[in-house]
Amino acid sequence: MGAGDLTAGLVAVGTRATAHVVCRSTAVLCGGPWFDACFRRLDPDAVVEWMVDEGSAIAPGQKLCSVHGAARALLTAERTALNFLQMLSAVATATRRYVAAVAGTKAKIVDTRKTLPGLRIAQKYAVRAGGGVNHRMGLFDAILIKENHLAAAGGVGAAMRDAERISPPGVWIQIEVENFAQLRDALAAGAKMILLDNMSLEQMREAVGIAAGRAGLEASGGITLENVRAIAQTGVDRISIGGLTKDITAVDLSMRFD
Repeated sequence: MGAGDLTAGLVAVGTRATAHVVCRSTAVLCGGPWFDACFRRLDPDAVVEWMVDEGSAIAPGQKLCSVHGAARALLTAERTALNFLQMLSAVATATRRYVAAVAGTKAKIVDTRKTLPGLRIAQKYAVRAGGGVNHRMGLFDAILIKENHLAAAGGVGAAMRDAERISPPGVWIQIEVENFAQLRDALAAGAKMILLDNMSLEQMREAVGIAAGRAGLEASGGITLENVRAIAQTGVDRISIGGLTKDITAVDLSMRFD
């Protein structure tokens, strides 16, 4: 706000108002707690009444909520509140589409760290609202050994041994592999969670056979709505998709004063 909302000065102090939010597209609603907090930050007595539950499907023309409070607060908080709601609903909507696409398989849809700076907690919340599963929150709560770690640490076996040595209690370890040799090395080293990087459908099916249930397998790279079901049908346990949080289009919402 900087020095203040100059345009809101058009409205007399003490004026009360009611507004409502309407959806303009088909989506999954997400972001209510952030939306509410924007208004209550400027008017602690503001009341938001939701007509739709968090995580529910919404349709064009549907009223989502009403907001009652100081008119200046409603005007000032409007854009930021809608920004949260539009962006988080977009993440939840994208996630729900992928979850629906793999329905009936054992595969779970998983997010990544490819989030908007400063908004990781919010976006990962939205993934859960859409029916997806969170991967690690950051670099501190899990070990993910990727190709550059392997190059620096001396290969699969050495990296797995060191990961087991430095891993705090309760922290899981995952290792990325690009070919069957690395997959067999990872299994021999006791890996319990393996990421299959940019493998073809045929390679993924073969990897599932090689692992034979000894480790959970996660597919990553090149995942789209068009191919995600075929990937799930290879038998992998998880499918991670960076696009859930980085390649999104805001849901069309608008707020209007009554």
